[in-house]
Amino acid sequence: MNPSAAGWIKKFGHVIKDKQNHYIDKNHLYHSLLEHGFIYGVHLSSPSFAKAEHIYTEDEVAKINLLTALYFTYSFETQQNDFSKFVETVFTYYKKLDVGNFTFLQKILSGSKTEDQLEKLLDSRIYLGGNTFSRAFGNSLTNSLLYVDVLIFREYLKSDKNLLEHAELLEYVTINIAYQALNSKQTRKSDEKLLQLLASSLSFVDLNATQYRKSFQELLDLNFSDMEKQYLLDIACLTVWEDGTLEQEESNYIHEIGRALKQDKKNIENAIKNVLVFFDKNRDKIPYLKDDNLASKFYEGMTKNVSKLILRNSKRLGKELRESKELMSLLVKATTTDLTKEERKKVQKQLLDIFKSIPSLAIFMLPGGAVLLPIFIKLIPQLLPSAFDDNRIEE
Repeated sequence: MNPSAAGWIKKFGHVIKDKQNHYIDKNHLYHSLLEHGFIYGVHLSSPSFAKAEHIYTEDEVAKINLLTALYFTYSFETQQNDFSKFVETVFTYYKKLDVGNFTFLQKILSGSKTEDQLEKLLDSRIYLGGNTFSRAFGNSLTNSLLYVDVLIFREYLKSDKNLLEHAELLEYVTINIAYQALNSKQTRKSDEKLLQLLASSLSFVDLNATQYRKSFQELLDLNFSDMEKQYLLDIACLTVWEDGTLEQEESNYIHEIGRALKQDKKNIENAIKNVLVFFDKNRDKIPYLKDDNLASKFYEGMTKNVSKLILRNSKRLGKELRESKELMSLLVKATTTDLTKEERKKVQKQLLDIFKSIPSLAIFMLPGGAVLLPIFIKLIPQLLPSAFDDNRIEE
């Protein structure tokens, strides 16, 4: 499955047909999404049934987990597993939710099939701003509050309540829990990054315009579902635990939030334990905890996105390379030793000629695109012949 290519939702539907029992119930689904990082807004891994030819990027993981969460929520709430009906339902849900400017979305929702339109719509939910160019260089953030979409979708399936009003309330309480958590501890740079990421992910509430007359305590007493209360508790744990310690005041805060959400002591302790295990296992992988300088961030972003472009086009690229024996020999040589100035010019010219024939590699044709060639050469040993059509469904 390739979530960066057209047809991936149809491929997901084909794969999921044989995985209806992958999750026992909604609690099993929730804890699995917690382990993958999706609940915490950190997109690190995806379900085992979503196999890939190549390692998924952060945005691709987010897409898979969002669709997985939406599909199994639909399945558990409706007791149905018709994938086509699910696609129609979730598309109608997003239209009713009217996220952002839907008149703008309608301009990009081309295609005759709802699956094609939903792919573009989910793209609009995954990325936080940024144009195509900035995304290509890894400068676009990934939405960290995507699970709110799932919680509101669950309410949509259960009742006709005012979705936008409920979504706004849920986001407002979520971000205020994060603010309150930071007030209970000594703020660090990574705390500020987390808060900025959460705040930039808000879709339904404008913090500058939205005001509730109720106190924070009164807001927590409102009629949230059990799953929403669990999510709010986990966000509170995430915010206080990211520095790897839990001081007495922070612990008191978590227990106060838990009691306000009518959670028992065991569930509160489990929430604290879950976030501890998650950070111990994944601390080195969590983007906002990396204190890289701008240059290293830029290079890392380029490497990730150029890697995705190259590996996703490896079948056609491999064929073009095999037909250019001189270029292939020079590339193989470049992986073990330095090329002469003349050889480097040959490689650059012949590679750019090849890239002209593959539209999705047009990034190399941009001014300065040649500086990406060392990254390409580094990836040569990883080129696999079967990656070009990884959303094709075998009949």
